[in-house]
Amino acid sequence: MTDTQPAAPFDFRGYRVVVAGGSKGIGRSMALAFAGAGAAVSICARGVAALEQTRQAIAALGVSAHAQRCDLADAAAIHRFVDDAAATLGGIDVLVNNASGYGFGDDDEAWLADFNVDLMAAVRASRAALAYLTASSHACILHTSSIAAARPRPGGPSYAAMKAALSHYTMSQALALAGQRIRVNAIAPGSIAFADGLWERRRVEQPELYQATLASIPFGRFGQPQEIAHAALFLASPWAGWITGQTLVVDGGQMLNG
Repeated sequence: MTDTQPAAPFDFRGYRVVVAGGSKGIGRSMALAFAGAGAAVSICARGVAALEQTRQAIAALGVSAHAQRCDLADAAAIHRFVDDAAATLGGIDVLVNNASGYGFGDDDEAWLADFNVDLMAAVRASRAALAYLTASSHACILHTSSIAAARPRPGGPSYAAMKAALSHYTMSQALALAGQRIRVNAIAPGSIAFADGLWERRRVEQPELYQATLASIPFGRFGQPQEIAHAALFLASPWAGWITGQTLVVDGGQMLNG
């Protein structure tokens, strides 16, 4: 997979975009898509090397780029990152909450990982960014949910439950912030494959699961991170100016097979 994007149909020049969880996969693609459309972009993640590589890729697109190491399970670290991002970019117009704890077990550790990262990181980052968003004339919050939120699953109940909570939070948050003209939406990706990602590991480690999942996708392939980024551009743009409280499924028809 590459970071190549089609010609951007949206113009984000003058926007300040913060991507929490933006160094790899979907988050990286979102950050690069916004930068390619002219936005100044700030990203955070735990891994320093991937974070710096992505910051350089953003800067190479000719826009302001900020990157900061942040453990999104740490409330204080989230507030520091958001404040530093706002100071560097000169404000915040779009907040993207993209991180996941990937707690696929059913023990306390898995549940707490998903609670703290998939759900509470989004809650905390939104709180930290609220004062900056209220000062924007085109404020928007985007959450990355999952199609796992919409159906029961025998494996990874903690991941599915917290993504379901995030989708519900999207609606409640949208209602609470509508009076301040801050739109809130979520994207629910289907199975997305990229280098060093979950599905590439499963292709090697769990080939039967990989093939069964591939067979369940009507389009006959896994999704690409760029395809989620394209949905993010639309939802953050003025073309989606009257859309709020929604979760947009982007899955190649995977949900249609139950």
